[in-house]
Amino acid sequence: MKFVSTTLVALICLIIAYACLTVAHAEPLATAEEPSPNHSMGEFCKRLPRSAYQNLERVDDPDSWFQVYQVAAGVKAIYEPHQWQETISYLIEGDSTALLFDTGNGIGDLHGVVKRLTDKPVTVINSHSHYDHVGGNYAFDRIYGMDTEFTTKRQRGIKNKDIAAEVSADALCRPLPKGVSETNHIGRPYTITKRVDDGYVFELGNRAIEVIHIPGHTPDAVALIDRNQGLLWTGDTVYAGPIWLYAPETDLAAYGESLDRLLLELPNIKTLLPAHNTPLVDAQLLPRVAQAFRMVMSGGAKRQESFEGTVIYSVDGESTFSFLLRDNPFSYQRD
Repeated sequence: MKFVSTTLVALICLIIAYACLTVAHAEPLATAEEPSPNHSMGEFCKRLPRSAYQNLERVDDPDSWFQVYQVAAGVKAIYEPHQWQETISYLIEGDSTALLFDTGNGIGDLHGVVKRLTDKPVTVINSHSHYDHVGGNYAFDRIYGMDTEFTTKRQRGIKNKDIAAEVSADALCRPLPKGVSETNHIGRPYTITKRVDDGYVFELGNRAIEVIHIPGHTPDAVALIDRNQGLLWTGDTVYAGPIWLYAPETDLAAYGESLDRLLLELPNIKTLLPAHNTPLVDAQLLPRVAQAFRMVMSGGAKRQESFEGTVIYSVDGESTFSFLLRDNPFSYQRD
């Protein structure tokens, strides 16, 4: 994805509207440095971290760009609360090996955090190949990925001019880590070391994590499921907040089919672990999102014009999420 500053501000305003509905009160960020919210991000920054984090067990780590939380047995959420994307990566450990689901924006030293959290061999798999989920891939030796053209192309990285806005003042709640600036930040290239398919199982040692291919948001989007613990990692397919479905690579028909695919797993799951905003969401959000998306596609959702040819779709009585689509959702073409 690529954002200019005006688009970034518009998106932040949209996210703030949802944050206001879900955050009961503002409190200071728990970091080693006091944040310095700029004008456009002030309201957003005051509401971070979100209230949902108050009930989670914080794991100490010296890197103040990240916050780490123990969210389930053998599962840590690595949260980036100081940048508007609020990305969440997950370290999932078994008895013998570990799996890292996403590597964030590539702004902070995620590899260093992971090394301090576990001494087990770590394999990376990304929820999809957008820049805010593969940013730290370059630092890892084992990266598994789907066998799609989109996945292959994204290995090349992203030039500074296409990603600089992500580290601009409009995107931040505090100063950048040392050595990172708006003029030098890039999406670094990386190499997929093994291709996987739908149904691939990571055997971590007394823990099996299965890959579920859920194209739609991107062609290579995946979920992970741990049926023994009732955990479903949903990436950018389901989360609390405005769900983005406006990128050129988005396929709305495939997205609806993927929601239906995930619904088949509902009896096996208790908790969703999304890739943005909050790391633990009740599993019942999944059928609500699926039902609301059906209403969007059938013309039954409310429509509100947003920015640069996009539209927000929402349904009555639902304040937890909405859908951000291109102006005419029915003009999307399948590849």
